Amino acid sequence: MTASPSMLQGIRVADLSTVIFGPYATQVLADLGADVVKVEPAGMGDAIRMVGTPPKTPGMSPIHLRLNRGKRSVDWDLRTEEGRAALRRLVESSDVFIHNVRADAMERLGFDYETVRALKPDIIYVHCTGFDQRGPYAGLQAYDDIIQAAAGVATLLPHVDGNPRPRYLPMTLADKVSGLHAAYAVMAALVHRLRTGEGQFVEVPMFEAVASFNLLEHLFDRTFVPPTGPARYTRQVDPTRQPMPTKDGWISIAPYLDDRWVRFFEAVGRAEVLKEPRFADPLSRRRHMGQMYELMYEITPSRTTDEWLALLARINVPAMRVNDIEDLLVDPQLKASGLLHQRHHPTEGDYLEVRAPVRFSAWGDQETPPAATVGQHSEALAAELGVVLPRRPAKA
Repeated sequence: MTASPSMLQGIRVADLSTVIFGPYATQVLADLGADVVKVEPAGMGDAIRMVGTPPKTPGMSPIHLRLNRGKRSVDWDLRTEEGRAALRRLVESSDVFIHNVRADAMERLGFDYETVRALKPDIIYVHCTGFDQRGPYAGLQAYDDIIQAAAGVATLLPHVDGNPRPRYLPMTLADKVSGLHAAYAVMAALVHRLRTGEGQFVEVPMFEAVASFNLLEHLFDRTFVPPTGPARYTRQVDPTRQPMPTKDGWISIAPYLDDRWVRFFEAVGRAEVLKEPRFADPLSRRRHMGQMYELMYEITPSRTTDEWLALLARINVPAMRVNDIEDLLVDPQLKASGLLHQRHHPTEGDYLEVRAPVRFSAWGDQETPPAATVGQHSEALAAELGVVLPRRPAKA
């Protein structure tokens, strides 16, 4: 039986991006079958290779294994004419050129949009920036912390718990959100090119990407002119809408609909609270939802998490145990869906892979090649492109 072609089979991506933002976008493209050539800084490669502890080989960090799977790695020295010549040949054979280097630096290197377009007129040129180049922040450096602060993410938790200190959400939220925006932007530009034959310049700014992500719900009643109320989605910043303690752990319960609140209080033997004026009818219960959460918080320690899950499933109230990262490794849903599975890396040995979460009926599960060592494909790809590179000194 012939395997179905991948979603992006035949699409080549010249990827000069580093760390997480751009590489996360190209990881999505590689997972979908694109031929992603990761052009890394000569020597140590992408800085993300240093984050975490590899079991054997320096530069093979756990984040690199996930973020750069399915990509070929070259470490041509772009400070040399030979390295730039190899990159020019790669551009000529590519559909997409993506980087997160400052525009002036790319111009000095000779790979600004106009120069690249002269090499490949229908190229999709993607610049992953910190800030939209039309604004006063253009050219400023951007990191995940900087963008979380600037985009209003770091001030969300103070509105929940009353602690006035701004705090970052403990994940690379800005990089990953922006990377997903870059991935769909590339695919939209590819569709446009299929229809028109035209390439184009695509800018994906982190600040604007995360600000739009945050403002989707949190612009809230400031949406209208004049406003009908304050910003921030009240349900999201309600301090009572938090995980609940159980006899042996924590649980998330989401009644939300009025009939579920009624069923909850009836099932736990507290139906009398529904006779109180503040909870006597649907409108009153909605107005006093925070107080219902406070009552729930007092009730949940009476049962174990498993007991709650069984009861809440029986009365059709959505609930789920609160997992830590370690719990995800044995979660039955993730095991059944195959999101996590053990693989063998040719240099690092066995490791846990986190697969792409989407499925396609026209394309079955595929095993992408493992993440490459630094420059693993430099010579082979140069030969494929007909480029002669200077001989490298033998490694000690």
